Amino acid sequence: MTGIEGLLDGLAVAITPQALLFALLGTIVGTLIGVLPGIGPALTIALLLPMTYGLAPESAFIMFAGIYYGAMYGGSTTSILLKTPGESGSVVTAIDGNKMARQGRGAAALATAAIGSFIAGTIATVLLALFAPWMVNVAVKLGAPDYFALMVVAFLTVSALVGSSPLRGLISMCLGLVVGLIGIDFQSGQQRLVFGQVALMDGIDTVVLIVALFAVGEVLYVSAHQVSSRFDLLRLGKGAKWMTREDWARSWRPWLRGTGVGFPLGVIPAGGSEIPTFLSYALERRLSKHKEEFGKGAIEGVAGPEAANNANAAGTLVPLLALGIPTSATAAVILVAFQQYGIQPGPQLLETQSALVWGLIASLLVANLILLALNLPLVGIWVKILEIPKPYLFAGIMVFALLGTYAVNGSTFDVAVLLVIGIIGYLMRRFGFPITPMVVGAILGPLAEVQLRRALDIAGGDVLALVSTPFTIVVYLALAVVLVMGYVLRRRATRTVPADSGVDEQSTSGAESQ
Repeated sequence: MTGIEGLLDGLAVAITPQALLFALLGTIVGTLIGVLPGIGPALTIALLLPMTYGLAPESAFIMFAGIYYGAMYGGSTTSILLKTPGESGSVVTAIDGNKMARQGRGAAALATAAIGSFIAGTIATVLLALFAPWMVNVAVKLGAPDYFALMVVAFLTVSALVGSSPLRGLISMCLGLVVGLIGIDFQSGQQRLVFGQVALMDGIDTVVLIVALFAVGEVLYVSAHQVSSRFDLLRLGKGAKWMTREDWARSWRPWLRGTGVGFPLGVIPAGGSEIPTFLSYALERRLSKHKEEFGKGAIEGVAGPEAANNANAAGTLVPLLALGIPTSATAAVILVAFQQYGIQPGPQLLETQSALVWGLIASLLVANLILLALNLPLVGIWVKILEIPKPYLFAGIMVFALLGTYAVNGSTFDVAVLLVIGIIGYLMRRFGFPITPMVVGAILGPLAEVQLRRALDIAGGDVLALVSTPFTIVVYLALAVVLVMGYVLRRRATRTVPADSGVDEQSTSGAESQ
């Protein structure tokens, strides 16, 4: 089945009344929760994951698709009106978006962000449908050494390029690998790192781990480091003008260029969404005829990065669905959601669960359309949630986290583990350690161990077998190029961001973790 045929079949699934209802529910919930600073799509899906156990897989993933895009839409609203981006992809948007809002052009900034996200998300979803089958055809020909090489790429690119320090990223990733070792060794049957606790023999539930790091750790950090009990919200004035003809003329090219930058860097693990958004910002600043406005309210500085962010989000689903390899925190959470239903993403997924996969991809298009209809006229309603005092909001998040964790296995031990890992997550944020490498290490580590042992067993213990195929050699050479180029591009891109942009550092504590 070709990508276009699959997408058409998926649309038949995604536009049924039940699917549309779950898509609408997901977009509303995702936008409402995504508006809160520090809460991105990964945390939103993690919080709601335990609540979907009674749903059919198709319904649950269609709702997750709505949550995924809805939370990103909400993040752009927060960046523009509060200058407090909740995820890494919205950091650049806050620079010029908030300046536009302070000039009374917040409605135009929100509109270009919403429309750019819709255009980029739609184009990227079509590209996702085209690329996924092609990548599957390549993946079915790979052996254990090849898969292990791909997982090494995911480990090192995510840990070295996410966050401000490669060393801290590597430490975070190693901590995740240790967490993944807890439990019974699948090959020898020996206990590992259980310390006499019978409840740990099955390992730490990945849902508990994710909710602890993203929800509990974030709440503890924000509560400890933000004094004000309310958000400093910029309001949209009555009769605020949306985009003018000039705004449209200055935005449509950045939307397309941002899509072209964001999608490839999502397919190729290049360290999260901050790199494509920074690169898009740098590109627009270089090409713009209004360079003097950048850092002071240039609409191109909102249009390009927002398009790059959404295109990048769709791109990360390509290696997840085709190879079973997550390259972002949100992709890791979606992988866990698949595993909760006994489904393992990979080369066989399109064949064994074609209706589910194509329905998920098509529901991204539906969610995009619903979000455009909801966000443009109703943005004033979404930001009402920011008028609720922070203590009430954070208390609600903690209640959801505790109840959801208990609902996973009905175990108070899981709740205790949640609190312990939540404190670890707080300490990691406090000292600048990114969360994503730990999550990817914990989830992908056991899968990498299986492929490593399988490769060594076939080769009789010969370590050189790990680099014995042309594919592994190309992958490791490409890894070296990605690490070097990613570092260079990030340094070059961040130099283009105005020094006085003033994005709230504390409010972006969760940005690196997304």
